[in-house]
Amino acid sequence: MFLTLPKSIMSYLMNTYARLPVTFVRGEGVWLMDEAGNRYLDALAGVAVNGLGHAHPALVKAVCEQAQQLIHTSNIYQVQRQEQLAEKLCQLSGMDKVFFCNSGCEANEAAIKIARLYGHSKGIDTPTIIVMEKSFHGRTMATLTATGNRKVQAGFEPLLSGFVRVPYNDVEAVRQVALHNPDVVAVLVEPIEGEGGIAIPDAAYLKQLREICDAHGWLLMLDEVQTGIARTGAWFAFQHTDIVPDVMSLAKGLGSGVPIGACVARGVAAETFKPGNHGSTFGGNPLACAAGLATLQAVADQDLLTHVQQIGAAIVTGFERELAGVVGIKSIRGLGMMIGIELDRPCAELVKLALAQHLLINVTADSVIRLVPPLVMSAEEAALLVSKLSVVIREFLK
Repeated sequence: MFLTLPKSIMSYLMNTYARLPVTFVRGEGVWLMDEAGNRYLDALAGVAVNGLGHAHPALVKAVCEQAQQLIHTSNIYQVQRQEQLAEKLCQLSGMDKVFFCNSGCEANEAAIKIARLYGHSKGIDTPTIIVMEKSFHGRTMATLTATGNRKVQAGFEPLLSGFVRVPYNDVEAVRQVALHNPDVVAVLVEPIEGEGGIAIPDAAYLKQLREICDAHGWLLMLDEVQTGIARTGAWFAFQHTDIVPDVMSLAKGLGSGVPIGACVARGVAAETFKPGNHGSTFGGNPLACAAGLATLQAVADQDLLTHVQQIGAAIVTGFERELAGVVGIKSIRGLGMMIGIELDRPCAELVKLALAQHLLINVTADSVIRLVPPLVMSAEEAALLVSKLSVVIREFLK
């Protein structure tokens, strides 16, 4: 039985979410418990946020200890935890400097501002950024303009200028823009399109974009908000290639549920901002950075990169086995623990059907089941996910 919040309580919230009729009060690992004590297998992880699962002991300890000492001061002062986390991110990524904020869209806003400031420094009056169809970069005015989804943009016109859109995974389209638009200063792209349906590009895609950017003096900016922090089996998705971006945005898994975003940069992009160009009241405060440091340490201590590769591959293989020959399955794809099952029809209804079976999933791009479970999911829990969801999918397709 699902518990619905009383109307008197719900009426105080703006109607921005089509909320499911369940309230969670406790979590442990890959499991969430509702008010009635029912257990749910979490294959969504707060939409790729809770990489360490729920109530991870090391994260809880770090956050509690930091809260007892210092939660917030201001970026007017030096922040030790922030400096430590920035150093760690630069060491892991091979990049130079970090700006901290509170979310993925804020990290992408910082990237967009870097690109524009970089363009103006080169004497370009209308700096333009190449973005992709079916992309998702956030819901602020700049990031929803960059996003390639009309549903996100509708009703918020006029959108911002300074963006040109091309199909995802189409290098030739980028080359054509280079021939005809001298105002381009950067390319903003997701290594894997998450909201766009777990779209995984050709293996050479990022390398070819890197080559084009180098040839034209553009910045290559990677939105790793969803792919970053071990989600794909590498610290960052670009590390599956031999390239390094100029700018990278992070959020979601960085704080394991504590809000934090980061814009990481190298080379000229790392030196573009000067005092007064950008800022954040809460960005990089001691509490958020303590969560970030604990997250990175836990990923390393538990060898989660290897674990994610193994469990992610097992999940994909399991679904391929369980759904083999099922009419209505278009494809099963994934990298690490970022997995999509594409059907031949809209399937948003599956979210509620799975919830009824105490399983938490998501549907994106209308027809793609998105699975981004906690990185700590065990082999046994992965097998349970495959078993339970395969039954739900088969029943739905009947």
